[in-house]
Amino acid sequence: MSVERFWGVGIFDPKLGGDPVLFQHLFWFYSHPAVYIMILPGMGVISELITCFSRKPIYGYAWVGSASMAIAVLGFLVWGHHMFVSSQSVYAGMVFSILSFLVAVPSGVKVFNWTATLRKGSIHFGTPMIYALGFIGLFTIGGLTGLFLAALAVDVHVHDTYFVIAHFHYIMVGGMVMAFMGGLHYWWPKISGRLYPEFAGKLAAMITFIGFNLTFFPQFVLGYLGQPRRYHVYPPEFQIYHVLSTAGASILGVGYLMPLIYFIWAWKHGRVAGPNPWRATGLEWQTPSPPPEHNFQQTPVVTGPPYSYSAEKDVDVDLASI
Repeated sequence: MSVERFWGVGIFDPKLGGDPVLFQHLFWFYSHPAVYIMILPGMGVISELITCFSRKPIYGYAWVGSASMAIAVLGFLVWGHHMFVSSQSVYAGMVFSILSFLVAVPSGVKVFNWTATLRKGSIHFGTPMIYALGFIGLFTIGGLTGLFLAALAVDVHVHDTYFVIAHFHYIMVGGMVMAFMGGLHYWWPKISGRLYPEFAGKLAAMITFIGFNLTFFPQFVLGYLGQPRRYHVYPPEFQIYHVLSTAGASILGVGYLMPLIYFIWAWKHGRVAGPNPWRATGLEWQTPSPPPEHNFQQTPVVTGPPYSYSAEKDVDVDLASI
C-alpha cells in the first residue's frame, strides 16, 4: 500500500493498472493463517488437560504432533475460500475448495485422538476438564460448519451472512477462548500458589457453555435464512433469533465475569495449592507454586515420555476433592 501510495506503483489502484482484488488476496493470505496461529496454542492446552484429567497418555502422540504441523502448513494455502464470490476463476475456487476440505483432516485427527484418550481413562471432571470437553464439542461444530463454507455452491448462499459469524465464533471463542479459560484454571494454582473454589469454577464453565451456544447457534439459522452480516435492520421474522442471541450474550458475560471475581478472591483467600495439586507430569509442576525466580536449583533431567500417566496407577487420586 505504501509503495503504491508514495511511488505510484500500480498494484491495487485500477487507475494505475492495478487490481483491487489483489488487496483482498493480500489480506486473506495473512488473516486466515492468523486464525490457525491463534487456535494451535489452544490445541496444545487441550492436550495437556485431557491427558491430566483422564490420567492417560495422549492417544497417538505422533499423530497429534504431525496434525499440528499439517494445520500450520495447509493454513497458508486456503485463503481463497474467502473469495468464492469475487472475480477469481472457477478453477481457482475448486482448488481452494479442495484444500479447505483437506485442512479439516488434521483437525479431525486431533479431535479423534483427544476423544480416544478419554476411553477407559480415570476421568476427573475438574474445572479445566469441563472447559476442555466444552472446547471439543464447540470446536467440532465450528469445524463441521466450516465444511459447508468450503463447498462452492453452499458458500455462495451463506457468504457474508450470520452463518459465517457463527462459524468463526465457534472456532475462535468456542475453541480458543474455552481452551484459554481451561488453561487459566489449570495453571492458576501454579501462577498464584492458591486454589480457586472448584464449585464456582465448574458453574462458570457450564454457564459459559450454555451462554455461548444460546448466543451463536441461532446465528447459523439466521445465516441460512439469508440475513447478511453488518446490517442493523432485518425482517420481523428474524427477531426471535436476535433475542435469543442477546439473551445468550448476557449469560455468556456472566460466565466470563465469574472467574474474574473468584480469581481475585482466591489470590488472597484461596487454599494453599502445593506444588502439584493436579498430580500432573509437566516439568512446571516439579517446582514450588508460585515458582521461584530461577525455577530449578539444578537442571532437571527428563527420563520419561511426555504425558506419562496411568489410569490404573492413579485411580486412587481424588482430584474432585481439590
